[in-house]
Amino acid sequence: MSLVVCLIGVYLSVTNWHERTALSNSSVFHNYLIFVFVEFLLAGIGAFLLIRLKKNDYVAPWIVLIVGTHFFWLKNIFNDFSLYILAVLLIGVAIISLWLSKKLNVANSVITGIGAGTVLFSFAILGLIRFLMA
Repeated sequence: MSLVVCLIGVYLSVTNWHERTALSNSSVFHNYLIFVFVEFLLAGIGAFLLIRLKKNDYVAPWIVLIVGTHFFWLKNIFNDFSLYILAVLLIGVAIISLWLSKKLNVANSVITGIGAGTVLFSFAILGLIRFLMA
């Protein structure tokens, strides 16, 4: 199913490649790139420190926490309130994985990966439905 959604997304991207997007405005695109760079830097530094502190199990939740906060900022760029919901769900996955992994005696990355993957896949399907209904 994921492959089907991916292929539909690729097809729609390629066939609409030259259409205007929210990032067509150069100042918006510039701000977006700065924010993504800062995000990558924070995620990388945090992961590096967690690994150095022998807290490897917390790397996946840290990355998902950073990605979740990313969607709060993207809401203003894409003018889409549902990105707030996506942000809250991803941050929730990052936090819940810390507790649930201990309860189930599995690595945080297992819970984080399953949770974040499910949330992102669901939003990809939602986005596709919203596009096709527009």
